[in-house]
Amino acid sequence: MSTVHKLARSAPAGKLLRSGDHDSRRSNPRRAPQGAQERDGRPEGRWAHTYAALDLGTNNCRLLVARPTRHGFRVIDSFSRIVRLGQGVASSGRLAEPAMERALSALKVCAGKMNRRQVTVSRSVATEACRKAANGREFLARVLAETGLNLDIIEPAEEARLAAVGCTPLMDRDCSHALVFDIGGGSTEVMWLRLCADLSQPELLAWTSVPWGVVTLAEAYGGRDISPALYEAMVTRIQAELWPFEDAQGLRKEMACGKAQMLGTSGTVTTLAALKLDLPRYDRSRVDGVYLEADDLADVSKRLSAMTYDERTLHPCIGRGRADLVVAGCAIFDAIFRIWPSPRIRVADRGVRDGMLFHLMDQADAGLFTTAS
Repeated sequence: MSTVHKLARSAPAGKLLRSGDHDSRRSNPRRAPQGAQERDGRPEGRWAHTYAALDLGTNNCRLLVARPTRHGFRVIDSFSRIVRLGQGVASSGRLAEPAMERALSALKVCAGKMNRRQVTVSRSVATEACRKAANGREFLARVLAETGLNLDIIEPAEEARLAAVGCTPLMDRDCSHALVFDIGGGSTEVMWLRLCADLSQPELLAWTSVPWGVVTLAEAYGGRDISPALYEAMVTRIQAELWPFEDAQGLRKEMACGKAQMLGTSGTVTTLAALKLDLPRYDRSRVDGVYLEADDLADVSKRLSAMTYDERTLHPCIGRGRADLVVAGCAIFDAIFRIWPSPRIRVADRGVRDGMLFHLMDQADAGLFTTAS
């Protein structure tokens, strides 16, 4: 069952941290502080550190390593691998040994990259799979022992905020609000934001998290051979989880006014964008930040859901790792779009990791970390 959350305007938790654009100035984001970058010949604040943000999700293990810039940060190393940590958790309630081994293998690569890049400030988080699994904390203790990485299990509220922070540079200054959705492996978050003219501190007004992502939905309904009737059943299931949020917030009326932006961040949305752009292989620089007509995305989603499993496997922008999950993602996207229609959607290949990096840099400016020697 989904839960609807509304945040008071005056509550500090309802404010998003300021952020910059790590690879583009398209939306004129707020810049890094203009104070001195050095004191006594040594860098200070955010400039004194190399940062890392690691996100261990239900399906993927992702890492960003970055250095600060005047407009946000520059990625100097990254890593992404499908690990399917949450495989079978919905039915067994536990992380399976093969899944933990896959995740550990990926995390060891991440630890190696962080060491080689001499990371001085980092944060590593785990999400829905570890939240749900009875042995989630036991697994993270094993991760710490074998890799030295200390992962925090974050709650859906923080996951939603971090995803929204990470996408802030792609917010449209001509819009008053934004509906942001993040389709994960084990859960899906939908966020309603009030935007400021300078995009410095959008306000998180309300959010919801439903316990269905591409992995959990595919495991429940199947991921290989999907009939039109089964696809519609998946869409209906997700809509049933999301309607209480709409009933509580009345966002359809707000969206119809034309002053609200829709922004999607997830492997599903970026895959749909890559297919619409007819890319020969996935290219983040072509996908991140692109505006696509919603009708075009809906058509691509329909076409993709009609492909056979083998056809999806052979497509260079999908591949074997996502072939049995992408249709479930399309069903979640369709459910969101049917409840909150929008003429176009901005696609974000960014999210929780980016939000963590912005947060860490703000903390460094506040003097919360020891200056690197």
